[in-house]
Amino acid sequence: MVRKKACIFISGYGSNLKSLIHRSRENNFPINVSLVISDKFNAKGILHAKKNSIPYLIVNTKKRNFENLILKKIKRYKISVIFLAGYMKIISKNFIFNFRNKIVNIHPSLLPKFKGLNTYQRILKQNEKQTGCTVHYVNEKLDSGRIILKKSFFIKKGDNEKILKKKTQKLEHKAFPEAVIKIYRYN
Repeated sequence: MVRKKACIFISGYGSNLKSLIHRSRENNFPINVSLVISDKFNAKGILHAKKNSIPYLIVNTKKRNFENLILKKIKRYKISVIFLAGYMKIISKNFIFNFRNKIVNIHPSLLPKFKGLNTYQRILKQNEKQTGCTVHYVNEKLDSGRIILKKSFFIKKGDNEKILKKKTQKLEHKAFPEAVIKIYRYN
């Protein structure tokens, strides 16, 4: 099997990055994490890249041409798929056009519910009985691309934002690798 070269975009701790790196060490996993991009200089996830000798790029998103820098790096490393793993920046339509159906995101809710930010807070405010995560393709509309898979759990009485985040992230670490396998099962 020819494994696809993947780039993981992060903004924070990088727990999903760590999960994907771990799984990509398996011979039968369809991707190889070949590049990490972060929009935060202090993102702890960069340590996962360093520890695993994976090249990385930290971009200053306040600079106008930052996406061009990312595109150059992605082309240089011959990246064929991008995974957004807690990347907290909106990607431009032009960037999405360059990678149509090759950008995958994980979102901490059961889409189409609770798109965007402050997800856990909104879930609790709406007294939802169930939540989870969704892996989906990225398109021009926020958290609206074609869904690859969802995983869910029931919310218990007394669950707060911190508990929901912890439970959701645990589920994400299973969902993202499963979605990768599902994407490439027939390729």
